[in-house]
Amino acid sequence: MPAKKPPVPFVVADGLTGAYATNNRINIYLIQGVPDEAWRAKLPGGKGRDIASITAHMHNVRLMWLKSSGAKDLPEKLEPATVTKAEAILALEASCKALEATLRDSLSGGGNIKGFKPDVASFFGYLVAHDAHHRGQITMLARQLGHPVSQSVMFGMWEWGTR
Repeated sequence: MPAKKPPVPFVVADGLTGAYATNNRINIYLIQGVPDEAWRAKLPGGKGRDIASITAHMHNVRLMWLKSSGAKDLPEKLEPATVTKAEAILALEASCKALEATLRDSLSGGGNIKGFKPDVASFFGYLVAHDAHHRGQITMLARQLGHPVSQSVMFGMWEWGTR
């Protein structure tokens, strides 16, 4: 019987940055699945962010953390009142790449993120939780507006192994 090969060690930095990239692909998958009629639809009660503005907020908060952490060459901020789906997708891709670099730098260093406590693992958790919170808002708001995201997109957001 041939000897078993030893398992390849799991590299935490690769795992976390890969998971963050998947989180971003889920964001983009959702944005692409939001019906066009819902993107700028007026909110019930007239107060709060529309779906386009929520998406811009997601990107702009990423920029805030990138700036706080000392990152250079930041992507452009999005204007909530005018952002298109295409612009939002490009911006989220850019801010994701910048944050992946920030995460990787911290994971290969001392584990600190300038301006965020306690450490890079908590920062990663914060970033994913923030995006997930707003994905929930987007799907609920689309339903309330009468333009729900399709069931296939709703279930597809949970397919992290294939996204």
